[in-house]
Amino acid sequence: MNSLQFDYIVVGAGTAGCLLANRLSADPAKRVLLLEAGKKDNYPWIHIPVGYLYCIGNPRTDWLYKTLPESGLNGRSLAYPRGKTLGGCSSINGMIYMRGQARDYNAWAAATGEPQWDWAHSLPDFMAHEDHYRMDQHGTATPAFGKLHGHGGEWRVEKQRLRWDILEAFAEAAVQAGIERTEDFNSGDNAGVGYFEVNQKSGWRWNTSKAFIRPVRSRNNLVVWTEAHVEKLLFTTQDGQPRCTGALVLRCGQSVTVTAHAEVILSAGAIGSPQLLQLSGIGDARHLTNLGIAVVKDLPGVGQNLQDHLQIRAVFKVEGASTLNTLANSWWGKAKIGLEYVLKRSGPMSMSPSQLGAFTKSDPSQPYANLEYHVQPLSLDAFGEDLHAFPAFTASVCNLNPSSRGSVTITSNKSTDAPAIAPNYLSTEEDRLIAAQSLRQVREIASQPALAGYTPQEWKPGVAYQSDEALARLAGDIANTIFHPVGTTKMGRTTDRSAVVDPFLRVHGVLGLRVVDASVMPTITSGNTNSPTLMIAEKAARWIQQAHQPRG
Repeated sequence: MNSLQFDYIVVGAGTAGCLLANRLSADPAKRVLLLEAGKKDNYPWIHIPVGYLYCIGNPRTDWLYKTLPESGLNGRSLAYPRGKTLGGCSSINGMIYMRGQARDYNAWAAATGEPQWDWAHSLPDFMAHEDHYRMDQHGTATPAFGKLHGHGGEWRVEKQRLRWDILEAFAEAAVQAGIERTEDFNSGDNAGVGYFEVNQKSGWRWNTSKAFIRPVRSRNNLVVWTEAHVEKLLFTTQDGQPRCTGALVLRCGQSVTVTAHAEVILSAGAIGSPQLLQLSGIGDARHLTNLGIAVVKDLPGVGQNLQDHLQIRAVFKVEGASTLNTLANSWWGKAKIGLEYVLKRSGPMSMSPSQLGAFTKSDPSQPYANLEYHVQPLSLDAFGEDLHAFPAFTASVCNLNPSSRGSVTITSNKSTDAPAIAPNYLSTEEDRLIAAQSLRQVREIASQPALAGYTPQEWKPGVAYQSDEALARLAGDIANTIFHPVGTTKMGRTTDRSAVVDPFLRVHGVLGLRVVDASVMPTITSGNTNSPTLMIAEKAARWIQQAHQPRG
């Protein structure tokens, strides 16, 4: 039985969980168990950058969630990818390194009353694990850049390994439309147009399993279980409060009880963490009782406050341009692409889903950049379908700070049943207006002289759509998730009835239990959410270690 007793149990070996397991197991006196419901990350397509196409929607690597039909999307239900393998979503995502904006973290500090969440205090936690290529021995980092970025950490950041003339023309068109160029999206203000930097290493995907687990796998005090599905958390009573003592785990067809002497840390993500809390009796008491679940703690905020970035994909046909559509439309073209990757680790197989990015305002009255562009030298009807036969580029644009709020709610007391996911996209007038404004802005950029030589023709949404109402409805027809769910166990003050965890990520009213992942964000970051989740985990690991140091 001793082998099933640990100091820390980390549930979920995704972005946050891998870093936590690394940091907490650095103390050889602390025994750490890392639990992952998925398999090892030895599936080849995980590691080839373009392999996200074969990982998303694949039961080998994806939970295969779907949203409920969304009224804001005109009744459509969306696939909702979540990583199910070592590395979690870092094994299937777009690999974009993006921190967001300083204002995001200053707002968290204000909302929670804890200054350690502000930008000045969060920047060192970003830098602690960063390994930025510009700071390599022959890199191009300036002293100013070096004050904002780290080197020698586990999380590799590299330049993308290919360029497209059509994307450079779009960047110049954006400049002509009033968007300045930027060389660093991660300085605290990401406004501007430039190329995304990516979490890759020499043309391979760099996921959190390779970064944080493989280098320390030999530690005797670190135990990693894959294909270990947590059914529920376990509790006792201490000083009149519930205390989380461990978990019931389904492994190799057997239910196994594992115990944590110090803490259980939930890092199952914005869907998995609220699901597991509810299954374990933490959530809205009325809902849990109706499902026959004994209430451990009534926290109605569990599963609420879901936020996500919804991207609206505008497609333009072009003439005389090299795009992936035309390069990959023959067996010979595909063979050339494959050979380039095998020989050089470059070319389209080294691509992230998006190469060029831009951050700008939906209208001049906005106080900060509230739109993010992902520009791609390709087009298709829907994710997972074949590329179009004609040359084209796609300009996907999303509202960085949606006011719409959704929910994640269990529908039964069975851990194997998927929860009901209702993002509630475009449910506010503000979000619908910004959707319309963003499509007009895409048109403005496409009309600039820099793109004129390619004769861009709007294929989607189509020039027939002009009014705010028509564009907002059309956005509901063509928009899709950009896979950034957050907020479903938000942190907040003890007086905030909707908060699930305190500013140090401890579950309100429950001892021995924290949540450390994107679900704790009170508001979504102004950009891609993977690296902010690592920052959260870096901060949390330090707090956990401090809480369990010997006194004396």
